[in-house]
Amino acid sequence: MSGMNAMGARHPIDLTVNGQRRSIEVFAHHTLLDVLREDLGLTGTKECCLVGECGACTVIIDGRSVDSCLVLGVEADGAEVTTVEGLAVDGRLSAVQRTFLETGAAQCGFCIPGQLVSAHALLADVPHPTRPQVEEGLAGNLCRCAGYEQIIEAVLSGADLGSSTADDGRDQGRLSTPAMGDRSATPDAELAPQ
Repeated sequence: MSGMNAMGARHPIDLTVNGQRRSIEVFAHHTLLDVLREDLGLTGTKECCLVGECGACTVIIDGRSVDSCLVLGVEADGAEVTTVEGLAVDGRLSAVQRTFLETGAAQCGFCIPGQLVSAHALLADVPHPTRPQVEEGLAGNLCRCAGYEQIIEAVLSGADLGSSTADDGRDQGRLSTPAMGDRSATPDAELAPQ
Protein backbone atom coordinates (compact mmCIF):
# COMPACT_ATOMS: atom_id res chain seq x y z
CA MET A 1 0.00 0.00 0.00
CA SER A 2 2.92 2.37 0.63
CA GLY A 3 3.87 2.14 -3.07
CA MET A 4 0.45 3.49 -4.01
CA ASN A 5 0.87 6.44 -1.63
CA ALA A 6 4.28 7.29 -3.11
CA MET A 7 2.83 7.20 -6.63
CA GLY A 8 -0.05 9.46 -5.58
CA ALA A 9 2.18 12.02 -3.87
CA ARG A 10 2.83 15.33 -5.58
CA HIS A 11 6.23 17.00 -5.56
CA PRO A 12 6.78 20.76 -5.73
CA ILE A 13 8.83 22.07 -8.63
CA ASP A 14 9.78 25.54 -9.78
CA LEU A 15 10.48 26.18 -13.43
CA THR A 16 10.33 28.99 -15.93
CA VAL A 17 7.98 28.27 -18.82
CA ASN A 18 7.93 30.68 -21.75
CA GLY A 19 9.49 33.37 -19.59
CA GLN A 20 7.08 32.96 -16.65
CA ARG A 21 8.20 31.55 -13.33
CA ARG A 22 5.87 28.69 -12.32
CA SER A 23 5.63 26.84 -9.02
CA ILE A 24 3.49 23.72 -9.17
CA GLU A 25 3.13 20.30 -7.61
CA VAL A 26 3.49 17.34 -9.96
CA PHE A 27 3.23 13.58 -9.71
CA ALA A 28 6.67 11.93 -9.68
CA HIS A 29 5.75 9.61 -12.55
CA HIS A 30 4.38 12.33 -14.86
CA THR A 31 6.46 13.37 -17.81
CA LEU A 32 7.18 16.98 -18.63
CA LEU A 33 4.70 16.50 -21.48
CA ASP A 34 2.01 15.60 -18.91
CA VAL A 35 2.95 18.60 -16.77
CA LEU A 36 2.85 21.03 -19.70
CA ARG A 37 -0.46 19.77 -21.10
CA GLU A 38 -2.36 18.76 -17.96
CA ASP A 39 -0.99 20.92 -15.16
CA LEU A 40 -0.13 24.08 -17.11
CA GLY A 41 -2.71 23.88 -19.93
CA LEU A 42 -0.08 24.33 -22.66
CA THR A 43 -1.59 22.00 -25.24
CA GLY A 44 0.50 23.21 -28.18
CA THR A 45 3.04 20.55 -27.28
CA LYS A 46 1.51 17.45 -28.85
CA GLU A 47 1.26 13.95 -27.42
CA CYS A 48 1.90 11.23 -29.96
CA CYS A 49 4.31 8.31 -29.69
CA LEU A 50 5.36 8.75 -26.02
CA VAL A 51 8.71 7.02 -26.73
CA GLY A 52 10.77 9.84 -28.24
CA GLU A 53 10.43 8.75 -31.87
CA CYS A 54 8.21 11.39 -33.48
CA GLY A 55 9.28 14.80 -32.09
CA ALA A 56 5.70 16.12 -31.77
CA CYS A 57 6.36 16.95 -28.11
CA THR A 58 9.66 18.79 -28.66
CA VAL A 59 10.38 21.64 -26.25
CA ILE A 60 13.53 23.58 -25.39
CA ILE A 61 14.95 22.95 -21.94
CA ASP A 62 17.82 25.19 -20.89
CA GLY A 63 18.68 25.87 -24.53
CA ARG A 64 18.49 22.26 -25.79
CA SER A 65 15.63 20.76 -27.79
CA VAL A 66 14.30 17.60 -26.17
CA ASP A 67 11.31 15.29 -26.43
CA SER A 68 9.21 16.21 -23.40
CA CYS A 69 7.76 12.68 -23.28
CA LEU A 70 11.21 11.41 -22.24
CA VAL A 71 11.73 13.86 -19.35
CA LEU A 72 10.04 13.50 -15.99
CA GLY A 73 8.37 16.65 -14.77
CA VAL A 74 10.39 16.56 -11.54
CA GLU A 75 13.57 16.58 -13.64
CA ALA A 76 12.58 19.99 -14.97
CA ASP A 77 12.77 21.54 -11.50
CA GLY A 78 14.77 24.75 -11.84
CA ALA A 79 14.83 24.56 -15.65
CA GLU A 80 13.89 27.12 -18.28
CA VAL A 81 11.40 25.60 -20.71
CA THR A 82 10.20 27.03 -24.01
CA THR A 83 7.16 25.54 -25.72
CA VAL A 84 5.62 26.45 -29.06
CA GLU A 85 3.42 28.95 -27.20
CA GLY A 86 6.57 30.82 -26.18
CA LEU A 87 7.92 31.37 -29.70
CA ALA A 88 5.63 34.31 -30.50
CA VAL A 89 6.51 37.62 -28.87
CA ASP A 90 3.82 40.15 -27.90
CA GLY A 91 1.23 38.37 -30.03
CA ARG A 92 3.43 38.44 -33.13
CA LEU A 93 4.69 35.35 -34.89
CA SER A 94 8.41 34.76 -35.03
CA ALA A 95 9.95 34.85 -38.48
CA VAL A 96 10.12 31.05 -38.67
CA GLN A 97 6.46 30.73 -37.61
CA ARG A 98 5.49 33.18 -40.32
CA THR A 99 7.53 31.36 -42.99
CA PHE A 100 5.90 28.05 -42.01
CA LEU A 101 2.59 29.63 -42.96
CA GLU A 102 3.89 31.34 -46.09
CA THR A 103 5.51 28.18 -47.50
CA GLY A 104 2.62 25.83 -46.71
CA ALA A 105 4.71 23.91 -44.18
CA ALA A 106 1.78 23.97 -41.75
CA GLN A 107 -0.37 21.23 -43.24
CA CYS A 108 -2.43 19.12 -40.81
CA GLY A 109 -0.69 20.91 -37.95
CA PHE A 110 0.00 17.96 -35.68
CA CYS A 111 3.78 17.88 -36.07
CA ILE A 112 4.17 21.61 -36.58
CA PRO A 113 4.65 22.65 -32.93
CA GLY A 114 7.56 20.22 -32.55
CA GLN A 115 8.96 21.21 -35.94
CA LEU A 116 8.78 24.91 -34.99
CA VAL A 117 10.48 24.37 -31.64
CA SER A 118 13.23 22.27 -33.25
CA ALA A 119 13.70 24.91 -35.96
CA HIS A 120 13.88 27.65 -33.33
CA ALA A 121 16.54 25.71 -31.37
CA LEU A 122 18.51 25.03 -34.56
CA LEU A 123 18.45 28.68 -35.61
CA ALA A 124 19.49 29.79 -32.13
CA ASP A 125 22.62 27.62 -32.52
CA VAL A 126 23.17 28.09 -36.27
CA PRO A 127 21.56 31.36 -37.42
CA HIS A 128 22.25 30.70 -41.13
CA PRO A 129 22.19 26.92 -41.59
CA THR A 130 22.80 25.07 -44.81
CA ARG A 131 20.15 22.74 -46.14
CA PRO A 132 21.99 19.66 -44.75
CA GLN A 133 22.17 21.35 -41.33
CA VAL A 134 18.40 21.96 -41.42
CA GLU A 135 17.79 18.34 -42.42
CA GLU A 136 19.98 17.18 -39.53
CA GLY A 137 18.42 19.65 -37.08
CA LEU A 138 14.91 18.42 -37.87
CA ALA A 139 15.81 14.73 -38.18
CA GLY A 140 14.03 13.88 -34.92
CA ASN A 141 10.71 15.31 -36.11
CA LEU A 142 8.40 13.17 -38.23
CA CYS A 143 5.72 14.63 -40.51
CA ARG A 144 2.67 12.47 -41.27
CA CYS A 145 1.77 14.64 -44.27
CA ALA A 146 5.31 14.30 -45.67
CA GLY A 147 5.66 18.06 -46.02
CA TYR A 148 9.41 17.94 -45.49
CA GLU A 149 10.25 20.08 -48.51
CA GLN A 150 8.00 22.92 -47.31
CA ILE A 151 9.30 22.60 -43.75
CA ILE A 152 12.94 22.82 -44.87
CA GLU A 153 12.07 25.77 -47.11
CA ALA A 154 10.33 27.47 -44.19
CA VAL A 155 13.33 27.06 -41.88
CA LEU A 156 15.75 28.37 -44.51
CA SER A 157 13.45 31.33 -45.21
CA GLY A 158 13.05 31.97 -41.48
CA ALA A 159 16.82 32.03 -41.13
CA ASP A 160 17.03 34.62 -43.89
CA LEU A 161 14.55 36.78 -41.98
CA GLY A 162 16.31 36.35 -38.63
CA SER A 163 14.11 33.70 -37.05
CA SER A 164 15.19 34.34 -33.49
CA THR A 165 13.50 37.73 -33.54
CA ALA A 166 9.82 38.57 -33.47
CA ASP A 167 7.83 39.50 -36.55
CA ASP A 168 8.88 42.71 -38.24
CA GLY A 169 5.46 44.27 -37.68
CA ARG A 170 3.71 43.22 -40.88
CA ASP A 171 0.03 42.57 -40.23
CA GLN A 172 0.11 38.99 -41.55
CA GLY A 173 2.32 38.12 -38.56
CA ARG A 174 -0.50 38.70 -36.07
CA LEU A 175 -1.52 35.52 -34.30
CA SER A 176 -5.20 36.31 -34.81
CA THR A 177 -5.04 36.27 -38.62
CA PRO A 178 -2.73 33.57 -39.94
CA ALA A 179 -3.23 32.45 -43.52
CA MET A 180 -2.13 29.20 -45.11
CA GLY A 181 0.57 29.41 -47.74
CA ASP A 182 0.81 27.84 -51.16
CA ARG A 183 0.80 24.04 -50.85
CA SER A 184 1.78 23.37 -54.45
CA ALA A 185 5.32 22.19 -53.66
CA THR A 186 5.78 18.43 -53.71
CA PRO A 187 7.87 16.70 -51.03
CA ASP A 188 11.11 15.12 -52.19
CA ALA A 189 10.86 11.33 -51.77
CA GLU A 190 14.58 11.10 -50.98
CA LEU A 191 14.14 13.49 -48.04
CA ALA A 192 11.04 11.77 -46.68
CA PRO A 193 11.35 8.05 -47.34
CA GLN A 194 8.45 6.01 -46.03
